[in-house]
Amino acid sequence: MNGTLLLRIAVAIILLTHSVFGIFDNGINDFGNLYLNQIGFAPFGVFIAWSIKLSHIIAAVLLVLNKYIKLAGFVTIFVLIMGIILVHFQEGWFVVGGGRNGVEYNFLLIIVLLAIMYPDGYKKV
Repeated sequence: MNGTLLLRIAVAIILLTHSVFGIFDNGINDFGNLYLNQIGFAPFGVFIAWSIKLSHIIAAVLLVLNKYIKLAGFVTIFVLIMGIILVHFQEGWFVVGGGRNGVEYNFLLIIVLLAIMYPDGYKKV
């Protein structure tokens, strides 16, 4: 059994729940129209929002299957970093408690993804 199995499953669940609910409650379209388009991504906001959420779903499946882990990780880390830059950084560090909607959750996901991508540490090839 791969040592990253529990982390891969946990991140997959997080990515799926963060994405799938938006499909059914119009959250993806709202994020595209009401946020991304408003901050300068018009007319591509909805397309970008759907691309983000579909990338999360694909990454979740790949993590569970233990396939293309680095590709899934790099794409997801890029999305998370952009989320930090565009949304969370201005809110500070804390998601709850000392603040609201901060970067700490994305930071943790990035570190967990790196641990999954490089379970034995980074080694030059």
